[in-house]
Amino acid sequence: MLAHLHTDQRGQATAEYALVLIAAAAVALALIAWATSTDALPRFFDAVMAKVSSMAGT
Repeated sequence: MLAHLHTDQRGQATAEYALVLIAAAAVALALIAWATSTDALPRFFDAVMAKVSSMAGT
């Protein structure tokens, strides 16, 4: 009876990796959608460039 409970798990890791990639893509798309709908992305890059310029002394 226990022999029937042991199933073949070949390909399970590949399916799990695929699900993780899909979840990561969904998070990335949500982040991109949020960043483009707000003014966050241009302000972020402006802040980064200001910090780099101040560190460079210009």
